[in-house]
Amino acid sequence: MKAPAPPVSLARPPLALSVSGFVSSFDRFAVSPMLVLIAADLDASLSAAVAAASGYYLAYGLTQPLWGLLSDRFGRVRVMRWALFGAALAGAVSALMPVLWALVVARVVTGACFGAVIPTGLTYVGDTVQPSARQRALTDLMAAAALGTALATGLGGVVAGLIDWRVAFTVPAACALACALSLRTLPEPPRHESAGNGVLGHLGRVLGQRWALLVFALAFTEGAIMLGAMPFLAPALQHTGLAAAVAGLSITAYGLGLWGFAKLVKRLSGRWPAPLLMVVGGAQLCAGFAIVTVHISVPAVAVTALLLGGGWSFLHSSLQTWATSVVPEARGTTIAFFACALFVGSAVASWAAGPLAQDGRYGLLFGLAAGAAIPLTAVAALTRSRYGALRAEPPRPE
Repeated sequence: MKAPAPPVSLARPPLALSVSGFVSSFDRFAVSPMLVLIAADLDASLSAAVAAASGYYLAYGLTQPLWGLLSDRFGRVRVMRWALFGAALAGAVSALMPVLWALVVARVVTGACFGAVIPTGLTYVGDTVQPSARQRALTDLMAAAALGTALATGLGGVVAGLIDWRVAFTVPAACALACALSLRTLPEPPRHESAGNGVLGHLGRVLGQRWALLVFALAFTEGAIMLGAMPFLAPALQHTGLAAAVAGLSITAYGLGLWGFAKLVKRLSGRWPAPLLMVVGGAQLCAGFAIVTVHISVPAVAVTALLLGGGWSFLHSSLQTWATSVVPEARGTTIAFFACALFVGSAVASWAAGPLAQDGRYGLLFGLAAGAAIPLTAVAALTRSRYGALRAEPPRPE
């Protein structure tokens, strides 16, 4: 017998869901301030060690369609629990790997498993919260993930520098196991049971919707700019001679900004239109990367990280809210492709930026990100405005 569905008037994500998002974000962002230490400990170059991050992001992104299809078919909570059990095992294995290639393989598997958590959580919110309150509920989920990001970027470098980088992989693995056990009481939301809801039916609905394809393209670009360039903030500081612990603490401002601005977005989302929120977020992305294009120091990186947290809160939350509405009858698959595009974009960009980081050309790296944020913002705001206008139009007579 199926568990009863949560009421559609649900105002915020359940605590277990928020904690799972927290753990997933912690694991994803902890590696950035550790890349230099991993490279030194495993006798590898920095550009090679970046594969531990880019491989994680790539697996995180490429597995999204699979997780989305599975969640549409078997249920949101069940899929999250499977994934968290897998992430716990793969994360523990990551901490034991003695050579770089083995570590990269373990991180790829970990990323693939953790990749199910936040997107499926977003889908859960989309299933259980009315559209008028959905962005506010999504920002609550994002705020929990922001706290995980803040602690990861701050503690990841500290733990790696003062104890051992392997510990930073062990902690989220243990937490993932606890989350998998705690989610067993979370009820499943109802799923659409209309004809043609098999794998091909869901894929056809999503890939045949032009607005969905546009949102995926925007997510890919956002991931390339934001998640592709941000992991190099800590290595850029370490390139100037700072210790990993100090570099990691500087990036903590990102998580704090994300948490604080998420609260602001929650208050503004009912008053400001989505295109305006996107413009504010895109402007913060551009300004943040422009600062470190000109000068790299602890204060500059801290301000940049704070602005990037704001940019993510305003722009990304608006894009992901849009993604929950374009194909509601296959929402799990839609969110999965959205996350896939986001993290594939980040993986491609971080891989491409590796040689620039290896040569210490961080100004050029961040300058490219700042420049790319301008067309992203313009296209996102204009097309979202057009989508809203079309949705408001009455249907045309046959």
